[in-house]
This record gives sequence, C-alpha cells and structure tokens, in this order.
Amino acid sequence: MEEQNYFMILCSMSVTWMLKMQWDRQHCMLHARMVIRHHGQRDTAQILLLRGAKYLPDKNGVTPLDLCVQGGYGETCEVLIQYHPRLFQTIIQMTQNEDLRENMLRQVLEHLSQQSESQYLKILTSLAEVATTNGHKLLSLSSNYEAQMKSLLRIVRMFCHVFRIGPSSPNNGIDMGYNGNKTPRSQVFKPLELLWHSLDEWLVLIATELTKNKKDSTNITSILLKQKGPDQQDTTSIPSFGSPGTGSRENLSIDTGESKPDDVAGKQEASADCQDVISMTANRLSAVIQAFYMCCSCQMPPGMTSPRFIEFVCKHDEVLKCFVNRNPKIIFDHFHFLLECPELMSRFMHIIKAQPFKDRCEWFYEHLHSGQSDSDMVHRPVNENDILLVHRDSIFRSSCEVVSKANCAKLKQGIAVRFHGEEGMGQGVVREWFDILSNEIINPDYALFTQSADGTTFQPNSNSYVNPDHLNYFRFAGQILGLALNHRQLVNIYFTRSFYKHILGIPVNYQDVASIDPEYAKNLQWILDNDISDLGLELTFSVETDVFGAMEEVPLKPGGASILVTQDNKAEYVQLVTELRMTRAIQPQINAFLQGFHMFIPPSLIQLFDEYELELLLSGMPEIDVNDWIKNTEYTSGYERDDPVVQWFWEVVESITQEERVLLLQFVTGSSRVPHGGFANIMGGSGLQNFTIAAVPYTPNLLPTSSTCINMLKLPEYPSKEILKDRLLVALHCGSYGYTMA
Repeated sequence: MEEQNYFMILCSMSVTWMLKMQWDRQHCMLHARMVIRHHGQRDTAQILLLRGAKYLPDKNGVTPLDLCVQGGYGETCEVLIQYHPRLFQTIIQMTQNEDLRENMLRQVLEHLSQQSESQYLKILTSLAEVATTNGHKLLSLSSNYEAQMKSLLRIVRMFCHVFRIGPSSPNNGIDMGYNGNKTPRSQVFKPLELLWHSLDEWLVLIATELTKNKKDSTNITSILLKQKGPDQQDTTSIPSFGSPGTGSRENLSIDTGESKPDDVAGKQEASADCQDVISMTANRLSAVIQAFYMCCSCQMPPGMTSPRFIEFVCKHDEVLKCFVNRNPKIIFDHFHFLLECPELMSRFMHIIKAQPFKDRCEWFYEHLHSGQSDSDMVHRPVNENDILLVHRDSIFRSSCEVVSKANCAKLKQGIAVRFHGEEGMGQGVVREWFDILSNEIINPDYALFTQSADGTTFQPNSNSYVNPDHLNYFRFAGQILGLALNHRQLVNIYFTRSFYKHILGIPVNYQDVASIDPEYAKNLQWILDNDISDLGLELTFSVETDVFGAMEEVPLKPGGASILVTQDNKAEYVQLVTELRMTRAIQPQINAFLQGFHMFIPPSLIQLFDEYELELLLSGMPEIDVNDWIKNTEYTSGYERDDPVVQWFWEVVESITQEERVLLLQFVTGSSRVPHGGFANIMGGSGLQNFTIAAVPYTPNLLPTSSTCINMLKLPEYPSKEILKDRLLVALHCGSYGYTMA
C-alpha cells in the first residue's frame, strides 16, 4: 500500500524524472536519472528524501549529485546538501574533475553561493584552499605539469566567478584583501596567500641564481643557469613547500617530500642533468602567475589592473623576461595580463614583437573573441531584426545608417547583410558588402581620403570638411575596418604607412611625408643631412599651411615664430613639421576614424602588430611574381646579375614563404603591394624607381639594410647561401630599418 501511495504522489506532480528504486521495509533506496529541470526536480528530490530515500550510486558508480552537477541543477544540489552536508565538500572537490563541464559546475556554485552570505564565504574559502593545494602540487617538479596547470586555472576561474557574483557583491574599485582590508570577504583570499608567498620565493631564488651566474653579461635574457655535468654534485636549490595550507617552508629541494637536499640530489641527478632551473620551472611558475593575476583582477573594476600585481611584475621583471626569452610561448599561454595593462605591456613589447606573425595573430583573435560564449561562436538562425538591410544604389549612406543603429555586441558576434529587393544572404553577400564599401570609402565624391604620391595608397583628406558629414563618415569607415578585422574579412583598400601608424598609435617620422609630398620629404632629409648653420635659411618653428581652405602661419610650438631653426634643434623642427603635416592637419579625421575602429578592436590588442602587419591583416597577402621581380631589378655598387651572392639571393627568395616575400618587399620598398603592371611600375620618392640591390662589404653577423625612398636593398657580400638566408630572415622578422647587427 505504501508503494502505491508513493507512486501516486510522483504521478500527481507530472514529473518526468526517470527513477530506479529498490525498497525495503523501512527505507526507499533511490538512484535518479535526472532529466528534468529546476523546481520540479528540486521538489521531487525533496519528497524522495523526506520519504527516507537513501543516497546511493547506480551500478556504474554515478550518484545523484553527479547527475545534478552534470546538468547544472543548483537547486537540487542545494536539497541534497541539506540532507547530506558531506556532499558540500564533494562538490568543491569536483572542481578538479576535468571531465565535468565547467559552465555546469559554475551554475551550481553560483546558485549555492546566492543562498546566504555565510554559504558564499564558505564556498570561496573552500575553493581557495583547493586552489592552493593544486598550486603547490604544480610547483612540485614531480607533478604532471599539464594536468595540474589546467586544474589550478580551472579552480581559480570558478573562484573568481563566484567572488564577482556573490550576494550584494561590491564593485567599488576596492582591491579587497590586497590593500589591508580585514572584511570577511577579504579573508577568503587568505589560503591563497600561502601560494603567492611560495611563488615569490621561487622567483627570488631564481633571480639570485641568475645574479650569481651573470658574469660579464648585462643582458638578463642571455643568462642561463649553470648546467650540471656528470661529475658535478647537485648544488641547485629549488624551494619546496610543506603540506598546502600549513604555510610551512620545508627543505630546499627539487621534490616536495620530507627528504633533505642530500637525499634528493641522488634521486634527481639523472633527470636534472643538462637542465637549468628556468627550463624546469618557467611554465609552472608562469601558470601560477596567471592564477595570481586572475585573483587580483576579480577584485578590481573592469579595465583596471591591481596595483599589487603591477608591483609584483615590476619586482620580478628580469626573471619574467628571462622566462619569455627562453620560451616565448609562455606569453601566449599565461601572460594575458599584458593585454590589459599598457604599463606592463611596454616592458615586454620588444619580446612580443619578435614572435612569429602567425602566433601573434592567433593570440589576437583568441583574446578578441574571449568574451563570447561558445554558443555565440556557432552559426545560429539569424533574427530578422539583426539583418543589415542596405540599398545598392546608396550603399555607403544606407550602410552607415544601419551600422550606426545596430547593436555593437551583436555585430561582433556575426554579420548578416541583405541588399534591398534581393533574396541572397550569407557569407558571400557579406564579402561582397565589404568589397563594395572598400571602394566607396575612397570614393572622391565623399572627400574622405586622398590618393598618395605613389598612386596606390590613400591618406585622410585634410580638406574633408567640405563634406558636412565627414566626421560621421570617418567614424563609419573606422567601424567597417574594425568589423572586417574582427570577422577576418579582407578589404580592397590600402592606406599610407603613416595612417597605419595612426591606427597603431606609433609616432610618424619625416620619411612618412614622402607618401604625400616626396619633394618636401627630400627637403627635410637634406636639412638633417647637412650643416645649416651658415646657410641663411632663416627658418623658424612656424610654417605656412592650409587651414580650412586658407593659408595661415601655424606655430610648431608656443612662440615658434620667434624661434630660429639651428643646427642643434633642426631634428626637433623636422619632427614637429612632420607631425603637423601628417597628424595635426588631420587630427579630427583620425580621432573620428579611431572612435569607430575601437568599437570592435581594442587598442591593447592591435598594438601587437606593426604598420606592415596591420596592412596584411586588413588587406591580405598579395601575390608576388618572382620572375617579374627578377626581371625588373637593378644592381649597383659592384653587384651584377650573375654574381654568386645575387644568384643565392634569388634562390632564397624562391624558397621562402609568400609571407616572407611580402615582408621582404615591405622591408625594401615600404609597401607590401606590387602596383598594377608589375614590378616595372614600382614608385620611389621621385617617381618610377626599380627595385635595386647594392653590394655592401661583409662583416660577421651583418644584416641587410634598406633605403625605402629609393627601393634599395643593401645586401652584404655573404660567403654562403646559408648565411645569406639566415641574416636576411633575421632582418625581415626584426621589422626595423637600420638594424645592422643581430
């Protein structure tokens, strides 16, 4: 009778919960295959537990809690914990199970943390303790790096998520727990302080070892720790820590047991031979640094970096640079904080820029889309209201109107375009839309951009004010290029080198003036190259320029009209003239463009590239005909077409990748494009100028250099093709003019 009544209760609730039950005289024993949601599931669990149902796994060892967590059913987990408090710690330990979906476990923890302030603090403290345990395991060289690294970061992500969404969680910019606050919320970070202390000890010890082995070199990136030979004793000391959570520091050893250094030396001798401390620890320490950054960041408002973390990086600056020089992949795997803090990024930028273009592209897109959930990245049915409906006969104006009204977040996730009166829609239509807009942006009718001296690139028009809507249109142009880059769509437009620099925030120089006024650029070059002391030029720091259609005298700096240009200050004069012509004259246009561009591309991400690479990202890889290149190349300063070095050079050009050929073309001519008609139509500073190779006497380690204004590659007389190829590729990937030594 009791069984029948119990069955009727379940039926009356219309519950679709699949049950497998065994009964005895006093208790019902249950295992539930949970396939329903929320209140029905919670109520069913409540009834079963009130009736005396026992918590048992099924024949496969799967428990009701396992099923609840797998489905993200926080309410049912709450009921189970009420009847079986021990299950709370089971849920906390589940954070280490990589087979469980992280977003489901987050939902459970989020629900549980919302029940009360005490529950919230208990969850955070427990997660902090588990993270600390995993962090110390990661710092033990005997542990599995990959597994422990993933486990630590997974737990810390959940810790930070719960911290942010707790009941009445403050968002007042207080760096809680790191500025001396003693609130209950700040105390949840206390277990983690043991891990951060251990991390600091490791880095200090490595810095000490680096200093000992520094010898005559002052470049930290070239210093390696001593490697042990087969007859040497193990003298390297590495910190090891006692049981996580105790705060005790044990013996200095490679493992984390109770052994003394002498005991450990024998065990570790074979595996530690020919390795140094940095090789063994860099990845592990960098993962803990990433966890430290995440914990610091979750206490700060969005966009702000914790002062404590900035201080930490500055303190260990040399060791961290040594890490990334030895293993640059660490930057992309763990040093995500660089993208969010310009102060820290500036310390590592030279190392980042030295990494392969492809790796930086992957990092760029990984972080560009990091805020989107997995569901955002898959193609879903398009909402009719999200389609950009544009008119072909007024594509520029109609596109500007619909894009300005569209939801920016949705445009980042995906673009759907339809031309008015046409049925077609899809990626093909999107590509066509970008292609047509590329041509319209530089349409002279809108007066936004003007053609440069080389006839193939475009520069913002200083007279664009003749179009009353010019700043709105510049903002729209920035949005289109930002959207194209966001969605990996190429645009059929090329800008001057100086405009790419403006997008990147890189200062222009006098060589950039050549794109709009080659003769003026030559005059500036002459001033720099010659002594002007007794020439009577009577130049002042004031120049006549076009201001809204009228010629006016514009000071280059306060009181410039009364300051004479001398041999001592001529470099400043040239730079200020350059900035006036290339920046100040079009500053409103640049600002409007960047306002639109940065809606989709953060400044911190785009700075990973230089102006040449930005052109490749926006406009793609051009095709280069090597035979046409060879046919239209001149030789000077002792080289001829049949010289061995010249032949080696062209063999190398044919063997390298298309990307490297483009880098070579950029390196020598300043442009990644071959003009219409081929290499015979390449422009120089004063008109048509063939690609030229000039001989340079060889000295060891000498790199090729270039003079872009005359399209000249200065190629040393290398003794072999192998050396030539090595030096050439180093020069190309350095990406800087004037490099002569590796």
